[in-house]
Formats: sequence, C-alpha cells, structure tokens
Amino acid sequence: MSAPENASLKKNQLGVPSIVFLVLAAVAPLTVAIVVLPLAIAFGNGGGIPVAVIIVAAALLLFAVGYAQISKELVSAGGFYAIAVKGLGRAAGLVTGIIATLGYNFFVAGALGTIGFFTGMVVLPALFGFELHWFLVAVVLFVIVFLLARAGIHVSAVVLGVALILEIVILLAFAVSVLVQVGFSLEAFTLAFSPEILVGGSIWIGLLMVATAFIGFEATALFGEEARDPRRTIPRATYAAIILIGVLHAIVGWAIVSALGVPEAQGAALDSLAAGDLTLVLIDTYLGPVIGAIALVLLVVSLFAAQLAFHNSAARYLFALGRARVLPQWLATTNRNGAPQRALLVNLLFAIVVAALFAVFVETDPDGNPLPPVLTLVPVGLGFGTLAVMIVQAIAALAVVVYFRRKRDPRWWSTFIAPGIGFLALLVFSIMAIVNFTLVAGSEAVYVQLLPWLLVLAVIGGVAYAAYLKSQRPAIYEGLNQDLERFDELAPL
Repeated sequence: MSAPENASLKKNQLGVPSIVFLVLAAVAPLTVAIVVLPLAIAFGNGGGIPVAVIIVAAALLLFAVGYAQISKELVSAGGFYAIAVKGLGRAAGLVTGIIATLGYNFFVAGALGTIGFFTGMVVLPALFGFELHWFLVAVVLFVIVFLLARAGIHVSAVVLGVALILEIVILLAFAVSVLVQVGFSLEAFTLAFSPEILVGGSIWIGLLMVATAFIGFEATALFGEEARDPRRTIPRATYAAIILIGVLHAIVGWAIVSALGVPEAQGAALDSLAAGDLTLVLIDTYLGPVIGAIALVLLVVSLFAAQLAFHNSAARYLFALGRARVLPQWLATTNRNGAPQRALLVNLLFAIVVAALFAVFVETDPDGNPLPPVLTLVPVGLGFGTLAVMIVQAIAALAVVVYFRRKRDPRWWSTFIAPGIGFLALLVFSIMAIVNFTLVAGSEAVYVQLLPWLLVLAVIGGVAYAAYLKSQRPAIYEGLNQDLERFDELAPL
C-alpha cells in the first residue's frame, strides 16, 4: 500500500452526536418499526407494547450507570471484550471477544439477506416493476458500504446521520398523524398489566422482542479510541442512545397500537404476519400512498445504514483481537484515514461467502418453490448475531459489577446496585433468547435450532485457547489486558 499503515485508529474523530448516529443507525428505527414491533405486538403483550419498551430502556439505563463509570478508566476498540478482561480476567475476556466477533460478523452476513431481499425483491418490483436477484443487489450495496467504512469513521457518521434523520422524520410524521386523527390511547398502559397477559406470560416475549430492538446500543464501547474526550463522550453517547431509542420505539409502538385499537392490536398483528406489512399499511393509510412509497425507499436506506454501522462494529472487534494477537496481527493495521481496512475486508469477504452459500444452495418449500433469504440466511445471521450480542451485553454488565466490587468502590448505587439490576435484566433477556431462539431467529429449521450450540463451542474454545496461550505463549496471554488505554493516571472526574 502506498499510504502508511499503523496499528492505531484515528483519534478525536467522534463527538457525542456522531457516536449516537452510529449507534442509532445500527438499531435501524424504521426497520424496527416495520419488522420487530409488529412481531412484539403479535407474540408479546399486544397493545401494551409501549410499556415493554419503557421497561427494557430502564433496564439498559441501569446497566449504563455502571458502564459510564468503567468507561472513565479504560477505552478500547475491543468494546465489551476489554470490559470483560478488566472485570472478569483474561480467559473471560477472550471468550467474550470470540462471542462478540462471531456475533457481529454473522449479523453482517444475515443483514445481507435482509437488504438484498427488500431491495431486489420488494422495493424494486413495487416502485419500478422489475426484480433483481437478492444476492447481486446485496453484494453491490455491501461494496458501497465497505468503501464508505474504508474512508474513515467520520464519513460513516455523516452518512448515517443523514439516513437516520430521514428515518426518524417519517416515523414521527406517522406518529403525529395518528395522534391528530385518532389520538394515543392510554389503554396501552392499562392493558400491559392485565391478568390475561401477565398469566399468559406473553409480557416476557414482548420484553424479549423489544430487547432485540435495542441491539446496537452497545456499539458505543467500540468507538472509544476514535472519540473526543472518551471519558465524557462515551458515557454521554450511551445514555443518549438508550434514551432516544427507547423514546422513539415507545412513541412509534404507541402510535401503531392506537391506530389499530389497543384491544385489537394483537389480533391485527397476528393476521398480518404472513404479509409482514402491518406498519407499511398503516403509514400508507395515515400519510398517503406517496409517503408509503417513500417509506419503502427509506426502508432500504435504514437497512443500508444498519449494514454500515454493524460493518464498522464487526471490523473493530477483529482489529482489537488482532492487535492483542489473539487473531492474526495482520488485522491490526489502519489506513491513512484511520480505518481498520484489513478487518473491514475480512468482514466483507466473510459475509459475502456466507451469503453466497445460501444463494447457491437454495432451499425450497414443499411445493418446490425457492425460499427467500429472509427465511434461510436471515434467521442464521441475525438470529445468531442477536443472541451473541445479548450474551456479550450480560457478560459486560457482570464484569462492571465484579470489577468495582474488587476495588471496593464506595459508590454503591453507580457501581453495584444499578449495574447489578441491569445485569439481572440482561441475563433474563439472554436466557429468554436461548429458550425462544426460533422466535428470535424467525425460523424453526433444524440448523437454526442448532445455532446456540455455537456459543457453547465458543466458550469451550475460548477457555481452551486461553489455557494454551497461558502455557505456550505467555507473552501474548499476559498482554491481553495491556491493549487497553488507561486513564488511571488522570484526575478523577
């Protein structure tokens, strides 16, 4: 390469707004409104879904209280891997890094199926009358994503910021239209705790599905090295991201169930599962067919933005593990824009190869018709990725609690009680995700049901690899906790 390379990400690139854009783009609010919230309403607590959003947001904010404290003492492109090392030790950190790396890389692969399907097989036929193969569309768009990510994190932040604003504008326009035309029903809050829902247990499914709609908030930890004044920027960005995600999901969920009629919302959501167009139909109804068509285009924009955000996240885990020499050190180089382009390239190739396998070996239904990628590739990629990230979140929450208890930190609320409650909530979400994995993944195929066992293999492999490094390559093992930028010598905030 003509440009000089080094092993450091470019510093002082991101302020709070930029990181929030990166995180919210990964959450993909419009995609959540169209795909996730209808599922949560159908299988969860129906018209009470705004309450489920508020509960999940509160739990994540409690975790963020402890996370804000530990982020003042370290920052690393390894994100929650670094937190696990600091709180639970090298072996636990290694396991966390492996799970996170697998999760984010599989997530990007699965997202190829989503963006390829909706762009090539839904949006193009609806707007222009022709269809393109999903794999071709997905690869073209992903190459554009790679080039943007390679140009530097600041470029990604700008692109994601524009995409995110467009998504939010249309969602808030829909919510305001519902408010003006029919009003928001307070019954959504009384129904959420009705006996039939609590006894039936569907509140737990609702919480689980809503928790998947927050996947991506944890990416604030990955951009610490590129942030301006990360001790302040990262905690503020985390709080802001969780609050904004929670408020937006709650408002949109409230608008959806109010438009449907709170008591009837669950039945309507169940009836629309096959078509998967509940929110799109409502947007068309309340904002008109022109805005409905724009919503289709913005769905692709939302998916593109999420692909860019998760591509950046996956690459930073690969970069961090390469720099720690857990993975080949070749990954730990950046270009003149400060982007980890080798890690980005590895993620690009991995995702395309996985997607290609599903494109070549096409599954069919009992009638011999080819199944779309949303029923094959997407459950594998997004389902496994979601489960892995949830578990990584729970490990990080536990690591925060353990780290500060070992230090005997006197701040009980911010370093024990709040993050401890957050850990318990994340643990429940993780267990629920494992128990209901086919629902999270959206498929009951046998190979999908076997995916959680990859996590078991990751744990066993991580522990075995840590033991190998400790006995055979002690320098690398000892150095696992040195790839953390420390702030211990600075004055406390």
